[in-house]
Amino acid sequence: MAHEMAATTTTSRVAPTHPLEPLGPDELAAAVAIVRREKSLDARALFETITLREPAKKAVRGFTPGTQFEREAFVVVLDRNAGATFEAVVSLSQNRVTSWTHVPGVQPRILAEEMEEVTRLVKADPRYLEGLRSRGIDDLDKVWLDAFAVGNFGAEEERTLRLIRPHSFYVERPQDNPHVRPIEGLVPVVDMNAMKVLRVEDNGVKPLPGDPGHYSAADQPSLRAPLARLEITQPDGPDFRVEGHKVTWQNWSFRVGFTPREGLVLHTLSFTDGGRDRPVIYRASVSELVVPYAETSGDHYRNHSFDLGESGLGTCVNALKLGCDCVGAIHYFDVHMASARGAVVRYPNAICLHEEDYGVLWKHTHPITRDTAVRRSRRLVVSSFYTVGNYDYGIFWYLYLDGTIQFEAKLTGILYTGAIETGVTPAYGRLVAPNLNAMIHEHYFNLRLDMSVDGDANAVMEVEADLVPTGPGNPHGNAHGARETLIESERSGARDIKPELGRYWKVVNRSRTSAMGWHPGYRLVPGASVKPMHQPGSPFMRRAGFVAHDLWVTAYDPRELYAPGDWVNQGIDGPGLPEWARADRPLVDTDVVLWYTLGVFHLPRPEDFPIMPVEYTGFMLKPTGFFDRNPTLDLPQSHCHASKATARVPAP
Repeated sequence: MAHEMAATTTTSRVAPTHPLEPLGPDELAAAVAIVRREKSLDARALFETITLREPAKKAVRGFTPGTQFEREAFVVVLDRNAGATFEAVVSLSQNRVTSWTHVPGVQPRILAEEMEEVTRLVKADPRYLEGLRSRGIDDLDKVWLDAFAVGNFGAEEERTLRLIRPHSFYVERPQDNPHVRPIEGLVPVVDMNAMKVLRVEDNGVKPLPGDPGHYSAADQPSLRAPLARLEITQPDGPDFRVEGHKVTWQNWSFRVGFTPREGLVLHTLSFTDGGRDRPVIYRASVSELVVPYAETSGDHYRNHSFDLGESGLGTCVNALKLGCDCVGAIHYFDVHMASARGAVVRYPNAICLHEEDYGVLWKHTHPITRDTAVRRSRRLVVSSFYTVGNYDYGIFWYLYLDGTIQFEAKLTGILYTGAIETGVTPAYGRLVAPNLNAMIHEHYFNLRLDMSVDGDANAVMEVEADLVPTGPGNPHGNAHGARETLIESERSGARDIKPELGRYWKVVNRSRTSAMGWHPGYRLVPGASVKPMHQPGSPFMRRAGFVAHDLWVTAYDPRELYAPGDWVNQGIDGPGLPEWARADRPLVDTDVVLWYTLGVFHLPRPEDFPIMPVEYTGFMLKPTGFFDRNPTLDLPQSHCHASKATARVPAP
């Protein structure tokens, strides 16, 4: 596994203090024990998911500290003997399984424990060993197998069997870069339920790339002098407070959550304004991250990895380190999850909470008095990092003093590569080292934003520039306003960005009106994005139909959490957002959810090898009519210190 983890030895029961507190280690262990006891599971059964079954919004909002509340776990079990998948609801309060449902025709995500078994199985298969020998490789200790989902291209075995197609890489030393020397063309196809190698496909021998792609400091021929020390200190301590998983900072309040599939989740974000706690978002999370590739050779056409639905983003979380991942006065949240075999595992320092200075918030020099008023901006950062195969993703949420919310993803790690013959120019990739093809691909993040602007009764307006043609009403050609369109139902709720008109979407509460006549709202300010590169009707677009539009607006349904639907691995046609939108539920003055997709086009370059500098993508949610005026007027004057080197000296 790419992340750090340690087995939990906690035995004492810690009572949760809020209905949205993530399941603790004792609760996870209890859920495993209850399911095993009641369903007589043998050792081959695997737990794909054990997570909190979040209570209804009404129960969360009606909760008062000290009162009793029901605790339930949602559990997904893979019975490999029967080739069957089950969803369970476990009442931890009642110590029993309250729901056990067989879900036919689906495959849970690929589990790390399965991949360990697959590696041992493949390395013992004579057909695979012969393929290695034909490539001049006989040391199995130098062969590493990477999990590679099969997708679904219409074959019968993809419908009926639980499959994996691991790709092989040559790794000279354990500490070497494991993704840059592909053993091209040798692909075992494994039935993971039966744990049987069905066949070994050989698409032809290609040269083994020779560049080891070293990126560690110890392997560099020389290092530049260390950077001058830069220290971030907060002598008075941080400005945030943490109670369990509840965080308060300045006027913000929210709860930190985490699931094995989504990773970091933010709950119940609200802003205190004039002594009143005003909700903004009920739940915010990444709902899917999918990475489709352009390469057509070998079996690379199959590569469109769903990093949540096939891999489980949360299970790939890193242990963060002070001074490297986060700097300053830090609060870390540990995460506990159950392994596929039911062991409770602690992931230390999985979520980082800290503050950052963010330059000037606002400033003005008075033209008469020449007095300058300045306020420094500061933001609260909630972040986590995930290693999914070759890629590393940072998921960052920023909260600002003026009520702005920002999402940012940071993309880094190692390029996905294939071997290529000497002298050949790849058509759908770029040569980044001798015989090494870095494949063209995209990253699509979909964010699920369960909005609650001053309450659940919200509406969504599309806002864009309204250009007035030159004529009697616009004789000088300068007039332009803003046009607002109410999104009335789900069939009209699939929308696209239009940068040339500054298009954005505004969630408003029309039951409230400010002193200036505004309905309180928050607008989604799009970031840079790309449209789908795969052709309509292609296997990728059938599975990831949500990328067809930048924004979808749906009516709230607690069962709709993931843009491509619940069951992604080996799925062929969703369901997900395109199917839900066909219900055409009304969207006016009701509980609405925004689903926003960010697309990043990655055309590899030499500077991305052997490890990629961070690429950034994201968007903002900005208050629009939510406040009567600038909400930071009550900030004290920022301290300004004149430097001897730069202070202006009066002329003699």
